[in-house]
Amino acid sequence: MQPGRDAELIEPAGRVGDLSLRDLAALLADGHFALHTGSLVTRIRSALPDVARSIHALYAHHPYSVDPDFADFHVRIGQPRNLRRWFRRQAEFVIDGERPFEPLPRDQAPALLEWGLNWSIAASCQQWLTIHAASLERNGGAVILPAPPGSGKSTLCAALALRGWRLLTDEMSLIDPRTIEAHALARPINLKNASIDLIRAFAPDSVWGPETYDTAKGRVTHLRPPPASVERMLEAAEPRWIVFPRYVADAEPLLTPRGKATTFIHFAQNSFNYSTLGSLGFAVAGNLVSQCDCYDFTYSRLEDALEVFDWLAEGGGR
Repeated sequence: MQPGRDAELIEPAGRVGDLSLRDLAALLADGHFALHTGSLVTRIRSALPDVARSIHALYAHHPYSVDPDFADFHVRIGQPRNLRRWFRRQAEFVIDGERPFEPLPRDQAPALLEWGLNWSIAASCQQWLTIHAASLERNGGAVILPAPPGSGKSTLCAALALRGWRLLTDEMSLIDPRTIEAHALARPINLKNASIDLIRAFAPDSVWGPETYDTAKGRVTHLRPPPASVERMLEAAEPRWIVFPRYVADAEPLLTPRGKATTFIHFAQNSFNYSTLGSLGFAVAGNLVSQCDCYDFTYSRLEDALEVFDWLAEGGGR
């Protein structure tokens, strides 16, 4: 069964924020808690207090279920059940009884849950072409933001989501092969290092998960998605633009057309399941690129970038 097929049949018990932290922690510890993100349902077991606090903060507006008859994923975040727990505190991510990667230091448990959920979607959800890119929607059209690490993609994604664009996803754009629409997860946005301070200053009232230090990516935390994005997380959107952002210090904003052939090659090389889907992956990537305006975008100031993207949303470039 493909993940996400039966989520609409599960009646949520409420919103995560309706629960007290104590009640949420009890549900997690006993394995009764299931989180709804987009069309996916994930049953989570964890007795770790910081995992409960992170879910309570980051997913306050998301629906949840208690002991649903069905869940796409069954995951556990906890300490390894071996001698390591006595001399080196660690946390492990387990899905369906399997541990896909090695444990991490114990203080990285909340971030490990987010990274593990990303891995689960990339490894299991073959009903979509899954592209390593952010995506957001405005005025009925979606923009896809593919970019290598360090390009400022997540920073730009966070700024757009906090200024009126509907967040679909920060890490993985999910393209429906039948409709070429982008589906939403509306999960927290992963930010690191200087981007954290930049977005904190940009949106002082935003809500964050715990910060984790000394990871492979440096200092890491997650930003709670806007309530309006979560409220509409079951709505797909038609991709209209593909924009490759690149942060360059002191640069003026510059939006330049990009060739569709090079854009297609990028998607083929940066999709998690392009090869698995075979000829279908080729067709979906081709149709996606054909229907979108493709650009490279250089920027240094978020306010300048927001003006450019608002211009696109209002029909600029067409």
